[in-house]
Amino acid sequence: MRYFSLMTLKNFGMGKRSIEERVQEEAKCPVEALKTTNGMPCDPTFILGCAPCNVICSIIFQKRFEYHDQKFLHLMEILDEKVKILSSPWAQIYNLFPALVQYFPGHHHKLFKNCQVLHNFILGKVKEHQESLDPNNPKDLIDSFKWSRKRKKPQSEFTMEKLAYTVSDIFGAGIATTSTTLRYGLLLFLKHPEITDKIREEIDRVIGQNRSPCLKDRNSVPYTDAVIHEIERYTDLVPANLTHSVAQDTKFRQYLIPKGTTIIPLLTSVLYDKKEFPNPGQFDPGHFLDESGNLEKSDYFMPFSTGAGDTKREDLGEVQT
Repeated sequence: MRYFSLMTLKNFGMGKRSIEERVQEEAKCPVEALKTTNGMPCDPTFILGCAPCNVICSIIFQKRFEYHDQKFLHLMEILDEKVKILSSPWAQIYNLFPALVQYFPGHHHKLFKNCQVLHNFILGKVKEHQESLDPNNPKDLIDSFKWSRKRKKPQSEFTMEKLAYTVSDIFGAGIATTSTTLRYGLLLFLKHPEITDKIREEIDRVIGQNRSPCLKDRNSVPYTDAVIHEIERYTDLVPANLTHSVAQDTKFRQYLIPKGTTIIPLLTSVLYDKKEFPNPGQFDPGHFLDESGNLEKSDYFMPFSTGAGDTKREDLGEVQT
């Protein structure tokens, strides 16, 4: 299923209507929504969350929602609450002692309920696709799944349960990190207006104001690209990554880590490494620029995760940001 989801997302990214085009189309909506505030103070959390959520919905369900749609509002509420609970101490304790903590009261029980609601929402969308499958023209991830399931044996891994979990994982990969990064980016732009001015100057000079930016512009706006990298490094959204298991006996420095050992990557240790990023506690796009002002990539840049299995989170977040 992991290979299927990665390849399907890749195919839609290179197909008739790419992920980039979906992002460009949806990006106009939060801009218009913010304009309706008429310059008055507002909390942009909901607006900035709707955009990446709609991009994911269009890829998976071939459907976007209006920001006032009640089903969409309920979905956003569930996803937001899910992120808050997963970020709580209870969730961390549960990950360490699942067999014990499940008998204690706490917000983790609300998380299980929300996951089931999301699960039912996804399965409902699958049923809506029952009569519309065109094997020669899959419109979204669900169509691709159903076609793959028909070609496989019934006892294969292409089950409805695994589809629901895969879609739920994609929601988590493409929404929470992107919307939070955008919110922190706005805060940092307000705090550092001189950086905001440099970005505006570069974008106006290279892209202009008559079209939307696209990925092919990325190499032409190194300062803007460096700022995006620095936002993700500085905010350190996922300091303690998901647990991993050691595949084989591994020698690390003077230690031997046995096969099967559970480890928790601490991304803060690389994102705030003083040798790689001088003055890591300071927001400075220069951390990702060379002496000529070109983007300088770093092997220490791991803002969301580590490991090849986390590709879809990084790819989706990269295009949307």
